[in-house]
Amino acid sequence: MERRKFIQNASIAGTSFLMMPKLGYSSFFKGSPNDKVVVAMMGVNSRGEFLAKTLASFPDVEIAYICDVDSKVYDRVSAEIEKITGKKPAFVGDIRKLLEKKDFDALVIAAPDHWHAPATILACQAGKHVYCEKPCSHNPHEGEMAVEAAAKYKRVVQIGTQRRSFPNCTKMVADLQGGIIGRLYYAKGWYANHRPSIGIGKVVPVPGNLDYDLWQGYAPRKAYKDNLIHYNWHWHWNWGTGEALNNGTHEIDVMRWALGVDYPTKITSSGGRFAFKDDWETPDTQVITANFANNTALSWEGRSCNGFATEGTDRGVTFYGDNGTIYYGGGDGYKVYDGKNKLVSEVKESVAVDATNKVSPTATLDGVHLANFISTVKGNSHLNQPILGGHQSTLIPQLGNIAVRVGRELNLDPTNGHILNDPDAARLWHREYEPGWVLKV
Repeated sequence: MERRKFIQNASIAGTSFLMMPKLGYSSFFKGSPNDKVVVAMMGVNSRGEFLAKTLASFPDVEIAYICDVDSKVYDRVSAEIEKITGKKPAFVGDIRKLLEKKDFDALVIAAPDHWHAPATILACQAGKHVYCEKPCSHNPHEGEMAVEAAAKYKRVVQIGTQRRSFPNCTKMVADLQGGIIGRLYYAKGWYANHRPSIGIGKVVPVPGNLDYDLWQGYAPRKAYKDNLIHYNWHWHWNWGTGEALNNGTHEIDVMRWALGVDYPTKITSSGGRFAFKDDWETPDTQVITANFANNTALSWEGRSCNGFATEGTDRGVTFYGDNGTIYYGGGDGYKVYDGKNKLVSEVKESVAVDATNKVSPTATLDGVHLANFISTVKGNSHLNQPILGGHQSTLIPQLGNIAVRVGRELNLDPTNGHILNDPDAARLWHREYEPGWVLKV
């Protein structure tokens, strides 16, 4: 009944995404449902729970394992999976122990950012395919290592920049690259939210249900505070990457995709923690601008603590050409304007976007991206966002964070994005590791 309910709920405004070939599900359902891709989930709080429940609803996926450092999270999510599939996944708390097991095919990673690249690399080494939520890495060096690992061990690695699988978003990029607004030369993206202060945390004993040492993993050890887990780690440099990668990665990926660029030649960024005085370290307000060798540029503005809409939405992109403009609201629809700002066409959302859903407002379409991964593992498709593209889109906001931390413009090698002639900034290309935790490809 849960599987049937999932398929029924996928039908929005009278159009089921399962019945729309352009969404890619026709390829996903090739072959027998008995030919299952067996999956392990790493990190099932919030976004990870959504991914697990979505995958459990696919007829040819089996959720065999849940790996999480919080035993209470496992209890809740495993019960939800059992409702859908009739089978309760096994629990393994340590990702290193999990990857010793031979009876699953793919690892889905929704753990905190500092675990994304290490888990990807370890999984590739263990012969597993990987679906990793954005960002693909905590720092640029680990992103390059993850790209190397996927190639070395010949694994399928999909990054969760889901708009690569949105049908109308794909059409929009094709329209832009086909010259619908003339030569596209600039794109502006944004994200806004009303996040409250996280306060000043108190050092307290680690809860008994949490393996905090394993949660920190490769990161240098910090004292446990009562305002850190499960979300506010995003705003600490030791584990998180700030709003630029927490949300900006999505718009930056769409902009880079449309502009047809790989690595920038120059990055500038300004911002800071302005709204509150608390434990939050990363910028709550930030602007990142990237220039590219083909005489184009993109910029992204993030406002974590003031949700006033830009051009009518709290996230989106505007594309500027020499003969018109496209407005993209962050979902799967867009509007085309001519050179005199007249609306000439509009592509409606392929499915409804639920702005109240903070975990996955584009849940149905996110499922298409997951389906593309499963289909590729089965040999029926090609990835819509392989690790290299994910790294290139992750690198731009990472470089923006480096620029804002050193307080100056960065000049870059356009062949790989490496920082030129700035040793202080280049030191932030890597991270420090906890002694005894060694990451190698």
